[in-house]
Amino acid sequence: MAKNQNKTQITDGSVDDFLNTIKDDQKREDSFAIKAIMEKITGEPAKMRGSAIIGFGTYHYVYDSGREGDFLKTGFSPRAKNISLYLMTGFSNYDTLLSQLGKHKTGKSCLYINKLSDVNLEVLHDLIHSSYAKMTSRYG
Repeated sequence: MAKNQNKTQITDGSVDDFLNTIKDDQKREDSFAIKAIMEKITGEPAKMRGSAIIGFGTYHYVYDSGREGDFLKTGFSPRAKNISLYLMTGFSNYDTLLSQLGKHKTGKSCLYINKLSDVNLEVLHDLIHSSYAKMTSRYG
């Protein structure tokens, strides 16, 4: 891998095979459900990015430094502690939706949930849809 190359490049790995390696039954079931939700919202097939991220859609970025690359428009990763969802922030109803979501934590462009039963699925759907729409309007 070239120096400074993004480690989350699309791979040939099977998303379903990866998800089937999740030992925790609930996390595995939730991950397959999130995959289905994101496929429906984006109209994009799930793709492995690196060894543990499932991505949907791609956009091209260029930093002021000149570094550029391609990254996922939205996606998720079933981590040991939680499920990380990669969502763009900054759309008009982001804070309102988060306040209605249920049990979660946030980080920079990440939404962390323990399990789907902790959150309002309709609100989660709206968050994913709004995030994806924002990315698509910004990057095509």
